[in-house]
Amino acid sequence: MVDLSPPSGARPGLVARGSELAGRVDWDAPFARLALTHAIGAAGEALLALGLATSLFFQTDPAEGRNKVLLGLVLTMAPFAVVGPLIGPAMDRVRGGHRAVVIGSMMLRAITATLMVWAVADDSWVLFPLAFVMLVLGKTYQVARAAVVPTVVPNDRELIEANSKLQLLGGVAGALGAVPGGVLFFVGPAAVIAGCAATFVAASIASLRIPTPARAGGPPEAAEEAELRGASVVLAASAMAVLRAMVGFVTFLLAFELRGAQRSAVENMGQHLVEAMRYLPGLHVVPLPEPPRWYFGVVVVFGVAGGMVGAAVAPRLRSMLSEERILLGATALSAAGGILASLVSGLASYAIVSLLVPVGAGAGKQAFDSLVQRSAPDADRGRSFARFESRFQVAWVLGAVVPTALHLPFEVGAIVVAGAGVFAAVCYGLGRFPQLSRSGKSGISVSSGRSGSS
Repeated sequence: MVDLSPPSGARPGLVARGSELAGRVDWDAPFARLALTHAIGAAGEALLALGLATSLFFQTDPAEGRNKVLLGLVLTMAPFAVVGPLIGPAMDRVRGGHRAVVIGSMMLRAITATLMVWAVADDSWVLFPLAFVMLVLGKTYQVARAAVVPTVVPNDRELIEANSKLQLLGGVAGALGAVPGGVLFFVGPAAVIAGCAATFVAASIASLRIPTPARAGGPPEAAEEAELRGASVVLAASAMAVLRAMVGFVTFLLAFELRGAQRSAVENMGQHLVEAMRYLPGLHVVPLPEPPRWYFGVVVVFGVAGGMVGAAVAPRLRSMLSEERILLGATALSAAGGILASLVSGLASYAIVSLLVPVGAGAGKQAFDSLVQRSAPDADRGRSFARFESRFQVAWVLGAVVPTALHLPFEVGAIVVAGAGVFAAVCYGLGRFPQLSRSGKSGISVSSGRSGSS
C-alpha cells in the first residue's frame, strides 16, 4: 500500500508504513488526482500485458514475431527521437499542454484497446500495429506525466517523494489489476483486452480531474541550460540511460527466451557449444524444450517487484549516501544480476536478472531525479524531467532492439548485461569519484545537508 496524501517535505520517509495509511486521503488534492489516474492506468497496462501474452506473443511464429517486434520498436523511437524535440518545447509554452497529453494518451489507449478486442477475437494481423500504438502511447504518457508531477506538488523539494510514490503505486496497482485479469483469462484473451479497455476508460475519466497548471513554462533560460549541461548531470544521465537500456534489453531477451523457440546451433553458443560444433558447417536447427508458460508470470512478478523495491529503498539510502554513490551502486547491482544469471541456469537465472536489473534501474532513477534537483536549482523541473525521460525511453527502445535483432541466447544476453553494468559503473565512477575523494566525505555531507529539503 502507498500513502496517497500530498507529499510533505517535513516527513523524512517517502514510502508510507502500513500504520500510516489509517489517516484520511484527500482525494481532491492535485497529487491524489494524478495518483488515481496513474494507478488505474497501471492496472490497465497489466491487463494489456496479460491479454497480449495469451493472444499475440504465444500464438505467433517466433521468427515472424521477431521481425514484427523489431519493426515496431524502430517505429516506437520516432515520437521520442524525432517528434519529441519538436513537440515538447511547444507543449512547454502552452498552459496545460502536458496535462492535455496525459488525458489524450489515456483516451487514445481506451480507443485502441477497444479496437484490439475485435482484432484478438478474429486473430487479425491488425493486432500487431495496435499493440505498438499502445506501447507508444504508454511511453508518451510517461514523458508527459514527468512534466505534470511538478504542477501537482506544493514545491520542488517534494518532487522526488512524489515520483517515488507514483512508482510504488503503479507497481501495486499493476499487481492488483492482474487479479481480475486472471479471472477474465478463463473467458478468453478478448475478455482480458475488453477489461483493459474499460480500465483505460476509467483512467481517462479520472485524468480529467487533474488540475491545469497556473501558467505555461516558457522558454528555457541560460542558467537552466548551463546547469543541465554540467558534468554531474551529464554523467548521471548517461549512467541512467545505460540502466534504462538494460531494462529494455532484459525485457525482450527474456520474452523471446521464454517462447522456447527452436534456435540454430550457432545461436546456442553457451551450453550448446558442443552441439554447434557437431553440426557445423551446416546450420541445423537444435530443438530446445519450451519453458513452462508460468515462467513468464514469475518473470513479470519479479520485474514489477524489482522496480518497487528500487523505488522503496532509494529514499532510505539517501539518508546515508549521496546520489552519486546510489547511482554507482545501482549500476553495480545490475552488473551483478548479469553475472549471477550467467552462473546458474533455468528459472533461477531468469528470476535473478529480472529482479536485480529493475531494482538497480528503480533506485537509480530516484537518485538521478534527486541529483538533478540538487545540481540544477534554476532549472524548470517539469521540462527537465520530461526531457530526460524522453532520452531514457529512446535508450529503453535501443536496448530492446538488440536481443530482438540479434537472436541472442539467454546465456550470451546475461554476459551482455554484466558487461554493460560494469562499463557504466566504471565510467561513472571514474568520472565522479576522483572529485568526491578530494573532498573527503563531501558526498555524505551533501546528502545530509539536504535531508530537510528533499
